[in-house]
Amino acid sequence: MKTTGFIAKRYLFSKKHISLISTLTGISITGVTIGTALLIVVLAVFSGFFEVIKGFLLQNDPDIRIEAKASDSFLYTGDMKEKLAGIKEVRNLAPYIQGKALLALAGETDQVVNVRGIDPEKYFKINQLDKSIVDGTADLKVRNKKPGILISSRVMTDLGLSIGDKVVLLSADGMRKSLTQFSLPRTYRFEIRGTYSRKGITEGPGLFIDLKAAQRLFETRSNVSGIEVRLQETKQAEELKTSLAQMLGNDFKISTWYDLQRPLYDVMYLEKWSAYFILMIIVIVAVLNIIGSLSMIVIQKNRDIGVLLTMGFTPADIKNIFMRQGLYIGLIGCGIGGSLGLLLSWLQKEYGLIKLSSNFIIDAYPVTINSFDVFIVLAGSLVLCILASWYPARRASNVEPADAVRYD
Repeated sequence: MKTTGFIAKRYLFSKKHISLISTLTGISITGVTIGTALLIVVLAVFSGFFEVIKGFLLQNDPDIRIEAKASDSFLYTGDMKEKLAGIKEVRNLAPYIQGKALLALAGETDQVVNVRGIDPEKYFKINQLDKSIVDGTADLKVRNKKPGILISSRVMTDLGLSIGDKVVLLSADGMRKSLTQFSLPRTYRFEIRGTYSRKGITEGPGLFIDLKAAQRLFETRSNVSGIEVRLQETKQAEELKTSLAQMLGNDFKISTWYDLQRPLYDVMYLEKWSAYFILMIIVIVAVLNIIGSLSMIVIQKNRDIGVLLTMGFTPADIKNIFMRQGLYIGLIGCGIGGSLGLLLSWLQKEYGLIKLSSNFIIDAYPVTINSFDVFIVLAGSLVLCILASWYPARRASNVEPADAVRYD
């Protein structure tokens, strides 16, 4: 039975004395350990930020949004309702009307705002907007001949509004018709019933009104601008997107939560993997030490290699000895570094050791430990260590036994 593994360990971890070779080996292991731990922590933080941003965006964004390709609205028929309601992955559905309107105030400057018409009972199951009410209520029903309106706290502050104030909305189509048909524009009066505030990354619709009131305001009859879908699991969105496209046909645009904010998500992924390749330089520096230390072992053990060859070891066996040394360095460095990285990530996740600015949307650096990230770090570091041992191993396998024994 070949003893290449035993010989590799003896060469690498000889306890006779501390030499330059053992020092270089220690530096190599330390470099791989630090690089691996740092990579795991950094990728965990990037993944944590991604999940935080995703969570805030999903306050406004659904798992899937269905819109018409060729127009601003489409007829939400009973047939479509039945098809969508019959999908087991779908938890809730909420049709909506969205558009821009002119918000008019008595004695104040008018302002263009984003308005979304919703069915409160269905829509609040999608994004739980009713739980973000900071003043008043989320009641959008008609009271005293006035439909209700829900306005963001930012818009309320900018315009100096209060609960109970009356506001007037005029749609863009209404303004266009008044100009082209030389008639007075048709306006709609609403009563402010509540105000909401959300920590968000992007601005959502500023004003919410009842769906039927929005259909009258934007003159869409029974049409809707889109349908928002909340799934049993957000991760099912991409798979269901394909099924919905086949079910509904080419007249509809199906967007997942990722599609709705694709530029932002793509930038975050780019930053994450750019950091991975940049920080991998630390491991590459350690790998260069592996090349140096194993090359010195080859020189030091030249006579031993010659003796092994004369005893029946093949060049492939000699190469295997030194390749195993690179593997052992990688396993030790990745093992210690991986454990240290996971420990630090867990401590940050559980106790928030490193805090963020008090003005930020979260208190401490977020951490999400992703098994794929850990695997890619450990695999990358280990592969580099094995590759680093290839040159010294090849050099050792080319030693001529006669010359090695004669001139040592």
